[in-house]
Amino acid sequence: MKVSDNTSIDMPIRNLLSIVAAVAVGVWAYFGVVSRITSIETSLVLAEKDLEKNTEFRIKWPRGEMGSLPADNEQYMLLEFMAEQVESMQEEMESMMSNTVNINFLKDQVLKLQQDVESLKDKVRENKNGTSH
Repeated sequence: MKVSDNTSIDMPIRNLLSIVAAVAVGVWAYFGVVSRITSIETSLVLAEKDLEKNTEFRIKWPRGEMGSLPADNEQYMLLEFMAEQVESMQEEMESMMSNTVNINFLKDQVLKLQQDVESLKDKVRENKNGTSH
C-alpha cells in the first residue's frame, strides 16, 4: 500500500463528522482542564500570599512592629494623662502629710494658749475683786 498526499480514502460522511466532533470535544475538554488548572494555581498563589501576610501580621502585630490602632494610641495618651495626674496628687498628699504634723502641733499650742489666757483671766478677776496675794 502506498500512501501519499494524493491517496484517496473512501469514508462515510457520518464517520468523518464523528471524528471531527470527537476531536472538537477533546480540544474543548483539554482547554477546559487547562483553564481550571490555571484558575486553581492562581487561587493557590493568592492563598499562599495571604497566609504569609497573616503569619507576618500574627507575629509582628503583638510586638508592635506594625504600628497600632488609633484607639490604642488614644488609650496610651489617656494613660499618660492619668499617670501625670496621679503623680501630682501624690505629691500634694505628701506635702499635706507634713501639714498634718504642723496642724497638730499648732492645735496643741492654741489649746495651751487658751488655757494660759483663761488662767490670766482668772488672776485678773481675782485682782479686781481685791483678793490679790
